[in-house]
Amino acid sequence: MTESRTTHLAALFLILSGAGLAGCASRPAPSDMSASMPTPTTTVGSAATTAPLESTRPTYAGPWEDPSSPLYERTIYFDYDNAEIKPQYLDVIRTHARYLGSQPGTRVTLEGHTDERGTREYNLALGDQRAESVRRFMLAEGVPAKQLATLSYGEERPADPGHSEASWRLNRRVIIQY
Repeated sequence: MTESRTTHLAALFLILSGAGLAGCASRPAPSDMSASMPTPTTTVGSAATTAPLESTRPTYAGPWEDPSSPLYERTIYFDYDNAEIKPQYLDVIRTHARYLGSQPGTRVTLEGHTDERGTREYNLALGDQRAESVRRFMLAEGVPAKQLATLSYGEERPADPGHSEASWRLNRRVIIQY
């Protein structure tokens, strides 16, 4: 080889070696690899959006928060001035009773509510009667008493603040609160 050609090859070797070293020096350590992982992008029209790699599935504290669970329905409605459980809510209460029977560490509070008609004292008593009727039914279904508590809010926490029959119908209820 000629001296000129050897010099060019040596120079080319040094340039390529330097580029390789520079590339190696900027590589993240294995523990930093997750930080340098590319995030998938989605292009909508001309704008690109970045999506996280994590699951977008919601997490729930329990099955009673999952809309696809039969435990999601936790409200029992009552007729005016009445604490008798309507037949259409018996299966709802039975479903919760079965769940509580299989989960001995789980406790619920049965919250009784009324509409705004009547005195404060009367409504607190009626809310308590409604919560007690659901409690007695759950006890009859085999739920241990230590898993059940009752609480009456009377008219203090309306589901609908309106002053019509439709609003009052929504306020006459017991909520099974996990």
